[in-house]
Amino acid sequence: MALETIAALPITMKENPVQKLHAAHHTLPLEAWRITENEPADDTHFLRETLFSVGNGYIGLRGTEEEGYSGAEGQSLDGSYLNGFYESEAIHYPENACGLARTNQFMLNVPNAKCLRLRLENEDFDPRTGTLESYQRTLDFRTGLLTRSLVWLSPSGRRVRVHSERLVSFRHPNLFAIRYEVTPLNFDGTIQLISALNGQVSNMAAGDDPRVGSAISGAALEQIGEEWQGNFAALTHRTHNSGFTLCTAMQNHLLCEQTFEAAHAQHGKLLEQIFTVKLSRHQPVQLCKYASYHSSRDFPETQLTLLAQQLLAQAQASGFKELAAQQQAYLDDFWQQADVEIEGDDALQQGMHFNQFHLLQSVGRDGKTNIAAKGLTGEGYEGHYFWDTEIYIFPFFLYNKPEIARKLLEYRYQYLPQARTRARQMAHSKGALYPWRTIAGEECSAYFPAGTAQYHINADIAYAIRLYLQVTGDTEFLLEQGAEIVLETARLWMELGHFSSNGATGREQFCINEVTGPDEYTALVNNNYYTNAMAQMHLRFAAQIAMELAQHHAEKWQQLRQTLSLSADEINAWERAAEQMFLPYDAALRIHAQDDAFLSKKPWNFKDTPADNYPLLLHYHPLVIYRHQVCKQADVVLALLLLSEQFSLEDKRRDFDFYEKVTTHDSSLSTCIFSIIANEIGYQDKAYAYFMQTARLDLDDTHGNTHYGVHTAAMAGTWLGIAYGFAGLRIVHELPRFAPVLPPQWQHYQFHIHFQGQLLQVRVDRQQVSYCLLRGQSLQLLHHEQRITLNGQGALEHVPFSFQEPQHA
Repeated sequence: MALETIAALPITMKENPVQKLHAAHHTLPLEAWRITENEPADDTHFLRETLFSVGNGYIGLRGTEEEGYSGAEGQSLDGSYLNGFYESEAIHYPENACGLARTNQFMLNVPNAKCLRLRLENEDFDPRTGTLESYQRTLDFRTGLLTRSLVWLSPSGRRVRVHSERLVSFRHPNLFAIRYEVTPLNFDGTIQLISALNGQVSNMAAGDDPRVGSAISGAALEQIGEEWQGNFAALTHRTHNSGFTLCTAMQNHLLCEQTFEAAHAQHGKLLEQIFTVKLSRHQPVQLCKYASYHSSRDFPETQLTLLAQQLLAQAQASGFKELAAQQQAYLDDFWQQADVEIEGDDALQQGMHFNQFHLLQSVGRDGKTNIAAKGLTGEGYEGHYFWDTEIYIFPFFLYNKPEIARKLLEYRYQYLPQARTRARQMAHSKGALYPWRTIAGEECSAYFPAGTAQYHINADIAYAIRLYLQVTGDTEFLLEQGAEIVLETARLWMELGHFSSNGATGREQFCINEVTGPDEYTALVNNNYYTNAMAQMHLRFAAQIAMELAQHHAEKWQQLRQTLSLSADEINAWERAAEQMFLPYDAALRIHAQDDAFLSKKPWNFKDTPADNYPLLLHYHPLVIYRHQVCKQADVVLALLLLSEQFSLEDKRRDFDFYEKVTTHDSSLSTCIFSIIANEIGYQDKAYAYFMQTARLDLDDTHGNTHYGVHTAAMAGTWLGIAYGFAGLRIVHELPRFAPVLPPQWQHYQFHIHFQGQLLQVRVDRQQVSYCLLRGQSLQLLHHEQRITLNGQGALEHVPFSFQEPQHA
């Protein structure tokens, strides 16, 4: 590595024994940079369709085989998804009320363009008939290729080798490609390769579990056109309600030394191109299929087919090999910035790379789309975007690929007008209220106690903007978009809350009633601690922005004040509300109360709750859960992380000890936060145990529902567990501060962060901590309380130190 700055710091290992963890059952070989399937099986097929999904942030293809699945019913969902492409339907309430969400939006399973069938004489290739003499399927995180190689003996004795590669292009958002090679091994004969576009698709019904699929009432796409031009074919569809038109297209290119015949066929909503060729044994034939999706959400409707033709012609001219090289170059750059290296735990290393790769595949990067709870791997939560983005996923991209982080914030700015409209629907005369779950900006949550009532979404977005500015110093974003978001969302708190005299103290305090915090097992409460504390941060941040703009960007400030009709009195009220914010605290228990009533509720009877009754939400009416002292996920404990500087170490220990006992972790967003705080307060055994529950949540299907899609927030939580947890990363005095620990199971770990345009590598091993400036000229950081300056061009510093126990504040 050329011209780097390194500061190396010795570290002493903590000697406490590590709690023995229950070993997860790993069904795939432990490999750092890929996942491999050596034997297909019906009982794991549904799950592995998710795990072997490929995508690029716009297109997502589940890992179903090109020929489709002929196995047991209920073991497959052959899905293809487009980020931001949705249908909408009216939400019907048997009992109506003012202000309820009126329209749902849901991500669609779009026409299947990856279909490829193989026929040997009169036999269809189907791995579930005949005999698989060899088989391997891999998803490589460094190349981005999904590869399958097999030798199949047909029922009549024909032996054939099949090798396929699939990629969804990071360079070209609307494009994916398949290279499919067939070689007869023991026969001469006629082979047919049938490439198809299948418009006969539908979404998966959610049933009784809202985390699974969609509540769609029928076919969402109407086929309105088909087109053939040589090796090019296209289907055109239109949604019924959202008003979008979609062109699904393919271009086929057969590579063979022999002459061949090409024919077209249509069977209802299925378009096929059939290639027929006579081959001798050991003579290969290769079909390269280039496919695309273009929608009227991004392009003029009249140009969709033309754009598809142009893109696919360009792809064929480049060839699959060049597309694969572009894919690897993109991923090389990503991993140079984002790679997390862990020595000492092969399962964890694989889980980390798997999670990072899927996050990259799932995130929208155009400023018009976001990242769904299930990414682009399944239909759970209907493809909606949540607060997961800002609190869990955004930091991963901010520190590893900050240009994507900015696009996620730009997405929020694009839908600020809809947030203003939602605020008026909720009887707020000014300001903006972002939706709890959405695709295109409108509130889609039909269950307001765990939806619209989660007003903290406004503060979560403001928090992400504040963090973005601290890490990047991107003043342009602040002036053009960020300030307007923060100011408009902040003013909502003044109408939502009110000043009230506190009988115990006699002081007037600002209270916020009838809200729901992150913990969805406790709804519609007064003074949720997380909500109030984050609102306090939000109001202070908004007032700070107003002051900074007035002092340093007067023209922009005047423009914003006029646009928003924002007065000095309103800003003064923000500061007063923040100063007098009521933050529940129980003096007897010396803990921060989750809300005004939480500590007075009857504790949940965990001892007598059957293990099969988790998650509780699927087995108990919400009112049963709400009236008990039980948490689904981190709530106060999350505030301990996000607002870390506001709590002493003793506060954090007491809060952690109390809330750990009443938290089920039924949400995949929970254990990563508990791991981070456990690290900070010196509970290294628990920190590691919680971290391991997060790191391979999808690979090992520990929640039992990964077949419906990955858990993107938990995936990002794994990275948070490394950076925020074991390395102790916080922003303190505008500088990155680290307080590293090394789990006894590991020899070392290493990760990177971008900060103020510099790229820093952090490495922790048994002897030292090393801070290496990979890009940039100069960077200051804190190691515990010790300030370190890294100057570029090869400067090297060694600063000895001893491992520091967590200190009492």
